[in-house]
Amino acid sequence: MIKTLSITAWHSRQREYLLALTIAVIVALVSWRSPVFFSWRNLLDMANDSSILAILVMGQMLVLLTRGVDLSVASNLALTGMVCAVAGKVFPGLPLLALLVLACGVGAALGALNGWLIMQFKLPPIVVTLGTMSAYRGAIFVLSGGAWISDHEIHPLIKGLPRESWLDISALVWMAVLLVLLTAYLLRWRREGRDLYAYGGNPSAALYAGIPVRKRLVMAYTLSGLLAGIAGLLWVGRYSIAFTDLASGYELTVIAACVIGGVSIGGGVGTVLGALLGVAFIGVINGALPVIQVSPFWQQAIAGAVILVSVMLNAKAERTQGRQILEPPTPAPEPRVDAMKERTA
Repeated sequence: MIKTLSITAWHSRQREYLLALTIAVIVALVSWRSPVFFSWRNLLDMANDSSILAILVMGQMLVLLTRGVDLSVASNLALTGMVCAVAGKVFPGLPLLALLVLACGVGAALGALNGWLIMQFKLPPIVVTLGTMSAYRGAIFVLSGGAWISDHEIHPLIKGLPRESWLDISALVWMAVLLVLLTAYLLRWRREGRDLYAYGGNPSAALYAGIPVRKRLVMAYTLSGLLAGIAGLLWVGRYSIAFTDLASGYELTVIAACVIGGVSIGGGVGTVLGALLGVAFIGVINGALPVIQVSPFWQQAIAGAVILVSVMLNAKAERTQGRQILEPPTPAPEPRVDAMKERTA
């Protein structure tokens, strides 16, 4: 009999416990030096700062589970944000629901384009999304003519959405929580989500098992784009500006949060909780280092070192995952002496 030992799940839990402990230690040390760091208001501010990152990480995680990567998420965010800003400027009477639908539609279409190009032409995801990353930036320039859309030109409903507050918690945080829960539901309870794990873990076996790989990969990139579109609307609303280089380079922060949280770039490994801990780690680091007066250059160096360590830990875990533990073979019963005598008699 063959027993399959869930080494991957064990490593994931161990990784999450260690990361949560690291975050707690950092918060305790910084709070000891500056007690205001652990205040409710400061924690809410860090949650607000990390909400858009959490939304983008959920989408990126879906793609990474399939052994892919989406380098265009920040460009998608910027292009969708510009489209919504221009629409709000040209049509000031647009309701909030229409702006949300527009953001979701544009973001999902850009993400679906990535998935279609990858599957249609059998191209590496990193090449396709690197190309669309530049193409989307160029589209922003064409759409805006290189001009900025500033605070006084942003639609009031776009600016008001992320600044709403319920139970003393901003709408930005509530939206992030909702999207995180929906992602967790997809990956835990829906067949489509489990198919992403199956394909990322073993593409050949997934094909033999009858998983509709093409649909699932396009779905992953479409959802990543949709979440990037929502993040674009929220980003423009929160910072009240839209321009060509909006969120430039932010895709690296998104991938870093996933990797730190234990989402494997090799596919098939990762949890929503781990990804959230990766977001929390980056949020705490970004909030803590200025408090202890660390140079921004050191912030980048520390973030880079953490990413390298996380990748090495992921690689070590992947070398031990998927092992099958065989039970010791049951020895055949020895023939009884009495039975042998009866046969010879």
